[in-house]
Amino acid sequence: MSERPDHRPSPSAGKRAGRRHPASPPAGPPSAPQPAPAATTAPPNHRSVIDSAVYRDGRRIASPATLADTFRRLREEPDGMAWIGLHRPTEPELHSLAAEFNLHELAVEDALEAHQRPKLERYGDTLFVVLRAARYLDAQEEVDFAELHIFVGPDFLITVRHGDAPDLSAVRRRMEANPDLLSLGPEAALYAILDAVVDGYAPVVEGVQTDIDEIETEVFRGDPAVSRRIYELSREMVEFQRATRPLVGMLHGLMAGFAKYGTDEELQRYLRDVADHVTHTSERVDGFRQALTDILTVNSTLVSQQQNAEMRALAEAGFEQNEEIKKISAWAAILFAPTLVGTIYGMNFETMPELHWAAGYPFAVLLMAVVCVSLYVIFKKRDWL
Repeated sequence: MSERPDHRPSPSAGKRAGRRHPASPPAGPPSAPQPAPAATTAPPNHRSVIDSAVYRDGRRIASPATLADTFRRLREEPDGMAWIGLHRPTEPELHSLAAEFNLHELAVEDALEAHQRPKLERYGDTLFVVLRAARYLDAQEEVDFAELHIFVGPDFLITVRHGDAPDLSAVRRRMEANPDLLSLGPEAALYAILDAVVDGYAPVVEGVQTDIDEIETEVFRGDPAVSRRIYELSREMVEFQRATRPLVGMLHGLMAGFAKYGTDEELQRYLRDVADHVTHTSERVDGFRQALTDILTVNSTLVSQQQNAEMRALAEAGFEQNEEIKKISAWAAILFAPTLVGTIYGMNFETMPELHWAAGYPFAVLLMAVVCVSLYVIFKKRDWL
C-alpha cells in the first residue's frame, strides 16, 4: 500500500538491516511464489543491463557482469550499495530483481508496462518513483518524452528506462566523482537523477520558446500550415505539463519529510535546488500553453479576417461583373429591336400589306429608332447604362 509522497528512505540508507534476501526469508506468512532460478538471472552481456556496480563509502568496488554477480557481491558487502541501470529490461530480469530485493509486484508491473504518470510511492522499505524525462529534437522540432522508473531501497537503487533520455551514465559519473555525496546512500543517487531529469527540461523549454517565436511570425505572415504546427505543439505542451506538474507536489512532499526522516543537510540543499528548478519549469510550461491558446485565437481571427476579405473581394468582383452584364444586356436589347423589325419586314411574303406601301421604309426606320431610343431611356433611368 502506497503512502504519501513525503515518505522517503531514511538517512541510514546504505545499511543492510532493512533488506531481505531469498536466502533468509522474513518471518510471518509465506510470500508469493518466487520465480524459478533460471528466471532470476540475466544472461551475460545482456543489452538491457546498461551498468551494474557495487559501491562502498561512495566508491565503486565492483562492476559485476551479470545481475546474479551483482546480487552475490552485494551480499558480501554488509555496508555496500548496488546501483543497477536497465534499459527496457525483460520480464525475467525484473522478476529476478523483485525476488532479490523484495520489490512489490504492483511496482514491478508498472515498470514492465510503462505508460505511467510521474508519481512517488512507498512499498515497505522500498521507494518507487516514476519520472517523465524530455528532450528537444532539433531536426524534427519536436519534444520527445521517455519514462524512467526508479526503485530505491536501503542498500540499492535500480533504474529502469523506457527511452533514450535521460543520460544516466553522466549522472553516475558525476556521483562517482563526488564519493562524499554518494556515500550518503541510494537517496543521494535518487536526488542526482531527479536533478538530471529536471535539468533536461531546460533545453526543451528553450526549444519550445523558439518554436513559439517562429509560430508567431508565421501567424502574422499568413502561413496556412501554421495551424497544424500550433496544434501539434499544444499537444506536446500537454504532455510536458503531465511530466512537470506532478513533480512539484512530489518534491515539496519530500521536503516536508526532512525533519521526520533526518535527511542530510547536503541532500536537503540538493532537493531544494531541484524543487526550485522544476517549479520554474512548470510555470514556463503553463505560460507556453496559455501563449499557444492565445496564438491559436489570434490565428483564427486572422484567418476569419482573411476569409472575409476574400469573400468581400469576390462579392465586389461579382458586383462589377453583374454591372457589366447589365450593360451588355441593355445594349443587346437595344440592338435587338431594329434587328427584329428588319427581320419581320425582310420576309418575302406577297400577302404582307406593307410590302407595296410607299411609306413602308421610312416607317420601319422610324420604328427602329423609336424602339431603340425608348429602350435606351429606360435602361439609363435604371442605371444599366
